[in-house]
Amino acid sequence: MFAASFNRFARRSVMQRPGVTRVKAAAKLDTARFTGFSRAASAGPRNIAPVQRHGKVFTDKPESILGSPTDEKYNVPTGVREKLGKDLLLKPSHPLGILWKSVQEYFVTVDPDYNFFDTNAPVVGTTQCFDDLRVPPEHPSRSPSDTYYVNKDMVLRTHTSAHQCQYMRQYPKIPSFLCAGDVYRRDEIDASHYPVFHQCEGVRLFPTSEKNTKEIEEDLKRTLEGLAAHLFGIEVGENTMRWNEDYFPFTEPSFELEIFYNGDWLEVLGCGVIHHEVLQTADLDPQKVHGWAFGLGLERLAMVLFGIPDIRLFWSEDPRFSEQFTADSFANKTVFQPFSKYPPVMKDISMWIPEDFVDNDLFEMIRDEGGDQVEKVDLVDEFVHPKTKKTSKLFRVTWRDMSRTLTNEEVNAKHETVLERVVKELAVELR
Repeated sequence: MFAASFNRFARRSVMQRPGVTRVKAAAKLDTARFTGFSRAASAGPRNIAPVQRHGKVFTDKPESILGSPTDEKYNVPTGVREKLGKDLLLKPSHPLGILWKSVQEYFVTVDPDYNFFDTNAPVVGTTQCFDDLRVPPEHPSRSPSDTYYVNKDMVLRTHTSAHQCQYMRQYPKIPSFLCAGDVYRRDEIDASHYPVFHQCEGVRLFPTSEKNTKEIEEDLKRTLEGLAAHLFGIEVGENTMRWNEDYFPFTEPSFELEIFYNGDWLEVLGCGVIHHEVLQTADLDPQKVHGWAFGLGLERLAMVLFGIPDIRLFWSEDPRFSEQFTADSFANKTVFQPFSKYPPVMKDISMWIPEDFVDNDLFEMIRDEGGDQVEKVDLVDEFVHPKTKKTSKLFRVTWRDMSRTLTNEEVNAKHETVLERVVKELAVELR
């Protein structure tokens, strides 16, 4: 519940702490995805406005996805659907597979009986993805503008946390486990955001007769400090690591771990003592069993550890990328060597927007037409007309292929298609 859940819940209201680095791929990270714990709810306990957003459908609808039938709520574009089954975590020479193996190696030293799961299907029920984790029905993270729906009851998982109760129900047969996999979210477009990424979540349960809550917290922090030391090659200490209290709906108390790395404080992960209601959802009695959970965003870790500057590269089939990595790259401290950066082509979209306009719908449309040739989309201007009260937004789209130079002609053709669709499907008025 935490690998991904930490991310989702707080990414819309990340508290700013002095001296903590959050953005810019490789050196500065998107906290939400880097920590793994879905943060959609960490904005605070339950003062949440009702969801008013409605995701648009930008693609033909198949009859089913991975055995789940589609319906009128389906909103998964072709480009995202094509990523299903790629299994990057299972490739031993891929940066994500290398990192996942290293995480497993550490936890075996903590407990030789740790269980590892990385082949769960990514289509899950909304109950698994949200209700089991105490996400309120009106929370924005449930919106089709944030989440990919297969049908009204099934989604592409937004976090690996969706499998937490599934395995906790098997206690005491499974007292500790890590669960990793691909997760899916509609999001902005830049070097550190992609609609598909990977997360790892860990859980460890104990009989209440063996440890009290304070001892659970101490075991959690000790274990995760060891993980950070293992991954980043640093010593555990006050000058290298620090803990902050936080809020997540599925843990109480909740924390975030920061490390001092390459001259910056970086948020590494979110974690906490599992909330009693979540234990009860997993058919466990909190008076008899309790434990801790944490989450990691694997792309962000890999970007830092291997010096990978753009999240799109993880999906690249260019041998100039893939041949730089082997199964020994973590041990050898491999650092990615960039190949030639091709020139960008910039295109602007200026428009009056309707009241129900959602930026993510535009981003999804641009991705649908441009795929990985779109490097980023920036909002460069926004204003409200003093008389008409209409809102105008100006977005700048940066097109840049990672393997070749794009021509103005081919970008113009795709840009024109985007303009046609944005008028027709999003009801905007171009300026």
